[in-house]
Amino acid sequence: MTALDTTHTLIKAYELDFGYIEIYPKFAIGVINDSIDLSLENLSDLTSIADMHFRNKDFAYISLRKNSYAINPVLYNYIREIDNLTKMAIVSDKELYKHNFKIEKYFYGKEMKFFKSIESAVEWVID
Repeated sequence: MTALDTTHTLIKAYELDFGYIEIYPKFAIGVINDSIDLSLENLSDLTSIADMHFRNKDFAYISLRKNSYAINPVLYNYIREIDNLTKMAIVSDKELYKHNFKIEKYFYGKEMKFFKSIESAVEWVID
């Protein structure tokens, strides 16, 4: 499943047991499966993939919130330590995620924005 149209070059897609991640030249898009309680182990899998593709360059992460799942805010302590992760975007048209975003942004502490469309998020992260 590709989250974007063909104007962006998909480098590789990973199907994981808790969701999937797509790697593009300057960013990654992740979709977590429904009813998942995102764990440190899951986060470790995601950061390993990001490290393979973005080890020596800055990148952004776009969380495409299609499903309902839980993320422990404490995980943002680990996410914040990824030095080359320069921006993070949350994409959803659901009002609940907009409320949750405010809490996540507080814990993340770096540049993070909420978008209603994937296209707007991509435009922001590659700018």
